[in-house]
Amino acid sequence: MDNTKCIAALFDFDGVVMDTETQYSLFWNKIGKQYFPQIEEFGRIIKGQTLVNIYAKYFAGMEKEQQDITARLNQFEKDMAYEYIPGVVDFMKDLRAHGVKMAIVTSSNDLKMANVYKAHPELKELVDRILTAEMFTRSKPAPDCFLLGAEVFGTVPQNCVVFEDSFHGLEAGNAAGMAVVGLCTTNPKEAIADKCKLVIPDFTAFSFEKMKALLA
Repeated sequence: MDNTKCIAALFDFDGVVMDTETQYSLFWNKIGKQYFPQIEEFGRIIKGQTLVNIYAKYFAGMEKEQQDITARLNQFEKDMAYEYIPGVVDFMKDLRAHGVKMAIVTSSNDLKMANVYKAHPELKELVDRILTAEMFTRSKPAPDCFLLGAEVFGTVPQNCVVFEDSFHGLEAGNAAGMAVVGLCTTNPKEAIADKCKLVIPDFTAFSFEKMKALLA
């Protein structure tokens, strides 16, 4: 750890701050069955990627289909339930009390996050920055989004802790050279244990001191 730089906590959003991943899996698995019936669990395959990347990889040249999916997704996100992962608000307040910089680093776009702010206007006050899909070109598993998180706080990767739940997100955190904490909210503990320093079910038993120990 570089003691001349601040410590930063970088949180993925879905499945880390809000318990939304199960809802998204239902939506994208339905899309998968419609367009790619040969692919099992399409929702799991695309987790952590921006909509732009999903379209580029799976729906290239399919403009009408992209428009249809976007319209369905926008409506779906308006109707979604946004509930905090247990303990995350208290954990963020603990980090704030210890001077830790915090950012939500998400593949979600500004339109989706506007729905979140309507449901939880306090979210913007809990963290210092919210970095969305519009702010980086390559989505997870590329490390760009987390490296941007370090950059906006003027710190270095070795001072950053990433909180992630998806395979792409965990890979991105590791590629960024940061300490990675995996939440087994989306994937089983056994499936992600070798991809992070620590696995937790939620934030109820987690603290600033436990996070700081990962940077020693």
